[in-house]
Amino acid sequence: MRKKIIAGNWKMNLLKQEAIQLVKELDVAHFGDDSKQMFLFPSSLFLDSICSELSSYSKLIIGAQNFYPGEFGAFTGENSIAQLKDIGVKAVLIGHSERREVFHESNEYIKTKVDAALEHALIPLFCCGESLEIREKNKQNEFVKNQLEESLLHLNATQISTVVIAYEPIWAIGTGKTASSDQAEEMHQFIRTCIAEKFGTPIAENLTILYGGSCKPDNAAELFGRNNIDGGLIGGASLKATDFLAIAKEL
Repeated sequence: MRKKIIAGNWKMNLLKQEAIQLVKELDVAHFGDDSKQMFLFPSSLFLDSICSELSSYSKLIIGAQNFYPGEFGAFTGENSIAQLKDIGVKAVLIGHSERREVFHESNEYIKTKVDAALEHALIPLFCCGESLEIREKNKQNEFVKNQLEESLLHLNATQISTVVIAYEPIWAIGTGKTASSDQAEEMHQFIRTCIAEKFGTPIAENLTILYGGSCKPDNAAELFGRNNIDGGLIGGASLKATDFLAIAKEL
């Protein structure tokens, strides 16, 4: 049975004490068992403090929003996988639409980040998804498959089994348009089919695929009730414990 995951991407939000307080509120909730997990992706500035604040019973998985795939060296302003792992980080966000669009990260570069994460035994949360322009041309399947092929499908069966995928319908985020649960399910099923074609059905069926669109307490149950949607990568709604936990309860 594939794991159900709720992940909070805090992006460039919150101050230090606000971030720590939010983690404490989520930690107290004792969310997580053998089939469900909660991932949090705070600002890199707070990762060390947050990892240190976790309780001994915590099941929260703390991840980094970004990193440089090199080990050490002259890369001003960057954080390496080794540095993140050293402070207790367990996962990394890779290929998020904002990193692709704002910071121009290519599929080739994203591939190096996937490889670096796996080399250091961190969980890659790999994001993929199409823009409004691609969706309106009905080229979404071709576009997403290319993202997978150029950044992820070079892995072996053991490696791909440790990856979590998040589908981001960029065209439905902040555009006034809405992705229906049918549209989300269709793409999730397509992604799973791409994985099955390369690695076989058993591996594909055990892979966790999250929905990275506008998921809120009032639409989480409908989304998570679909066969191929295993949870969500949540943005704004992850900044309030009550909203985030309300979404998590629908897993």
